[in-house]
Amino acid sequence: MPILDLYEHGDHRKNLAHFATLASLAAIDGEINPKEKAILEKFAFKLNITEAEIKEVMKKENKYPIETPHSGEKRYKRLFEFFQIIFSDHDIEEGERKMVERYAIGLGFSPKKATEIIDKSIKIFTGRIPFEDYYELVKREV
Repeated sequence: MPILDLYEHGDHRKNLAHFATLASLAAIDGEINPKEKAILEKFAFKLNITEAEIKEVMKKENKYPIETPHSGEKRYKRLFEFFQIIFSDHDIEEGERKMVERYAIGLGFSPKKATEIIDKSIKIFTGRIPFEDYYELVKREV
């Protein structure tokens, strides 16, 4: 039974699916190197993934494809949820950023668009957006 089947719904299932996708991305070149493993361990902590779940996800026979939503809005929602998780510790490291870029490409964004979205998202989540962008976002919501 795949580990994702253990969770019918909810935030933990979503977090586990994100983690499984990242693990698959890290292993895409055949082996997970020590740097990738360290990044995955950080993500596991942020996503509240247990040791048993990590071991299950990391089995070679468990490869989880990225479910690419057809809707552009749903793709952005997946990235938004993921950034909420990443910035739970108010920081993003270079390795995490590279993993997120691979995730965005896996969701169907072009490499160039993925980089642009990641750059903007980091500015938004770290609070370093220019006033013009802030003003536009606030104005739009009112």
